[in-house]
Amino acid sequence: MRIAIINYHLIRGGVSSVIRNQARALADSGDAVLVLAGEVERSIPDFGRATLEIVPTLRSDSRRPSGGGETCESLAGDLIAAMEKHWGALPDLVHFHNPLLRKNSLLNGAMRVLKDRGIPLLLQVHDFAEEFRPDLYVTEPYLEDVHYAVVNGRDFSFLRRAGLVPEGLHLLPPSVTPVEAVEGRARTRYLYPVRASSRKNIGEALLLSLFIPSGCTIGLTLPPASPRDHSAYAHWKDLASRYSLPVEFDLGERETLPELFGSSVCSITTSAKEGFGFSFLEPWTAGRAVIGRRIDHLCRDFERAGVSFSGLYSSIDIPVVYLPVPLMRHKMEAALERIYRAYDFAPPPFAVKMLDDDLVSRSGFDFGRLGEDLQTEMIETLAANAAAREDLSAANPFLTRIAELHEGEESIALNKERILAAYSLPPALMRLKSAYRSVVERPLRHRISKSVLLELFLDPLKMPIAGVAGD
Repeated sequence: MRIAIINYHLIRGGVSSVIRNQARALADSGDAVLVLAGEVERSIPDFGRATLEIVPTLRSDSRRPSGGGETCESLAGDLIAAMEKHWGALPDLVHFHNPLLRKNSLLNGAMRVLKDRGIPLLLQVHDFAEEFRPDLYVTEPYLEDVHYAVVNGRDFSFLRRAGLVPEGLHLLPPSVTPVEAVEGRARTRYLYPVRASSRKNIGEALLLSLFIPSGCTIGLTLPPASPRDHSAYAHWKDLASRYSLPVEFDLGERETLPELFGSSVCSITTSAKEGFGFSFLEPWTAGRAVIGRRIDHLCRDFERAGVSFSGLYSSIDIPVVYLPVPLMRHKMEAALERIYRAYDFAPPPFAVKMLDDDLVSRSGFDFGRLGEDLQTEMIETLAANAAAREDLSAANPFLTRIAELHEGEESIALNKERILAAYSLPPALMRLKSAYRSVVERPLRHRISKSVLLELFLDPLKMPIAGVAGD
């Protein structure tokens, strides 16, 4: 089968790892695989027998030169030209990754052109703009009568409820590549193996650094890729420096991942949002436990596969005495209004009441939902005030037991065994090939109701309060 796999870019990170593993496995199994991307990071690992080509018009809007005159039709033409140049023919199937994010505003229309040419399409969604990311929201309808895939059970349920039929929706959790830790090194790091975007809740990693054992550090591996995250990342680096927090940055640019796991006590995650959740699985394969913030819908998927998580917490509750509650209420309501209006929807009447009731009923408020300003103020208070650290520990007793949260060797080995049984390459490839057969052989009629999808994602009680301390 001739298969084209397409994404905006290939940089080190979760989606690129998924694409690389899919392309290599398909090519090794005998398929003819062409990977097309707008740009490729120099250090990205090779794609084996699959062919990699760069199509500059695929780049994100922020990365394409302005005034180029590109259109949806010209982008589609560039993709078709690359495929015909490689094969001398059109593909049997085109597999798009994360196509529902408006990173390239031409892509939705270009996919429509390919569909009208009769090319079977599979649209694999890792992240949804409906989940409080209105800047990436595609205003026009999503493609109808094509096959979709998702990487977790919640997203599968949401798209079913939004109108997709079972035969046209595929659950494709990606494969997890085992990591062999380089042992024999001093184990002093609580490793956060992540590309540090705002969704990874970096401020919370700094907070945890105030409670880890003396002589240890929090280690972050990679800087953000998106320019819009650079200023926030620079802010966290500056804050860690000013208060001499035991945090290391950009470790992945100096050491390999096996070396970093070798130097780690365990792995941490403070992420507030994930597509698949590699950070909950990959460390176990390197012989390291995972502690940190739980994302319920992802962990439930993994727990159904037998993976156990005893070192995760659901929130870090900040006592309200440390928070400007009247200002928070005002800002929460304003943020709710802005977010709904950005999607061209009016907030439902119950939403503001839900927010207000939730705020006044709490003795504390989750640190992970605070904006950068309030997170910074709280870290500054904790860094300078031992009594504040004691108050936070009293509200969140696990903070005093961070050194004890990670499992022993027997539990780590059992989790590794179960992860590889459920998420190794052979079962992932089997799921992918089954989906491809359906895409090629089974035409269908269905569509996504965007209003229903928005209602499912826009839960006011999960809304992040970005910039709550200022406009």
